[in-house]
Amino acid sequence: MAWDGVLKKIDDNRWEIPEGYIPGMNTNAIIYADETMISQIREDNAPQQAANVACLPGIVGSSLAMPDIHWGYGFPIGGVAAVDANEGSISPGGIGFDINCGVRLIKTDLVYDDVKDHMDQLMDTLYANVPSGLGSKGLKKLGAKELDEILQNGSEWAVENGYGWEKDLEVTEEYGHMLSADCSVVSDKAKKRGLSQLGSLGSGNHFLEVDVVESVFDEKVAETFGLKEGNITVTVHCGSRGCGHQIATDYLQNMEQYIKQNKISLPDRQLACAPLNSDLGEDYFKAMSCGANYAWANRQMITHWVRESFETVLGNSSESMGMDVVYDVAHNIAKKEEHDVNGKRSDVLVHRKGATRAFAAGRKEVTQKYRGVGQPVIIPGDMSVGTYVLVGLDGAMRDSFGSSCHGAGRKMSRKATSNLNASDITSALSGKGITLRNGSDEGLVEEAPQAYKDVDQVVSVVCNSGLTGKVARLRPIGVVKG
Repeated sequence: MAWDGVLKKIDDNRWEIPEGYIPGMNTNAIIYADETMISQIREDNAPQQAANVACLPGIVGSSLAMPDIHWGYGFPIGGVAAVDANEGSISPGGIGFDINCGVRLIKTDLVYDDVKDHMDQLMDTLYANVPSGLGSKGLKKLGAKELDEILQNGSEWAVENGYGWEKDLEVTEEYGHMLSADCSVVSDKAKKRGLSQLGSLGSGNHFLEVDVVESVFDEKVAETFGLKEGNITVTVHCGSRGCGHQIATDYLQNMEQYIKQNKISLPDRQLACAPLNSDLGEDYFKAMSCGANYAWANRQMITHWVRESFETVLGNSSESMGMDVVYDVAHNIAKKEEHDVNGKRSDVLVHRKGATRAFAAGRKEVTQKYRGVGQPVIIPGDMSVGTYVLVGLDGAMRDSFGSSCHGAGRKMSRKATSNLNASDITSALSGKGITLRNGSDEGLVEEAPQAYKDVDQVVSVVCNSGLTGKVARLRPIGVVKG
């Protein structure tokens, strides 16, 4: 359904839906997009969702949408909203069902010549070692006590149990462990769904990608991140699997009851929420933190199996190949942070749904390794074009609660891709020198490159807006899709 609402141009990269466009708005909504993107953004009802979010109780600043905006559950995907930490509400629709879906980037000291003759074997090994696809199960069998430890401790559990290196934690957002987690508020059903899936990619838009650093735009920052033109990298995109999905489902049901019982007026029931300082709001935040920890442990275990795969195929140790984690970012999460609101330093809860934290240099939350330059921001495109590495800038701290886009963003629904042909997609990728491993033709068609916006355009908007700066671009040579 096309959206024909009021949209005022602020500048070349921002558009405003004014406060008052619909009843109940507590602020305006701002969409980041250039002139050529805005007509495509109007093609679904996602701008209406950005306006709806402006009705969230306790929202501060503007309801924001990044250029990868598209239709989601309650919030648009690409949405950012901050609420007052004392008087605001928390909404599961502002985080999403795949809690802490995120991206991890692993560098190597290898170059293309080191892997070009081994790509088939390497991709076969990665495909075998990192389970993917709908309902995929991890290689590690867990007991209930172990799962509780994972929900509590995230990546720390994985490293302590031999899945990765201690220094991986230093370059993971929140060090891979949200301290606010409390596994006692996670349902048995959510735990049961998580027992068999740890260490798996899943399906949908999740992927594992082997890339070459094709271009470096900022030599100083790239050097700090450990990225060098011509080197091989690995990108992993996945989240909290069925565990996170069930946590979201459970609390959405509870919050729908809460807004009915308390007669809270919202333009869309999918914005169901509860005060952050209520028992329900606090319990959801604790449970969401558990889902986030599960996702970080998931990507940590996948990192271990990626390293093992390279060792098996290339015959060298992962240490000697320089297989360090560059960074791990969450892009479906809510965080308690300090930001300037109307010229005053304030405690807020920032919902980021399909949006990446993009903190500038100097923020204490940025690991010491990168604090002098800013946080890495990892932005995948579609499977044919690869990934951008950006860095957070002061403009993000001023204008977007330290946030940027999370990927190219869909422009076609999964249903709309059904007339595409899987063999054509495979041939097109092969023609670009990309070795593909995928679990199903249906999944491949749903994630066809044609389904996504132009990542160059999306990245240009967030960079031209001063939210982020370009550091490097990665070109895919191998893709695993669920």
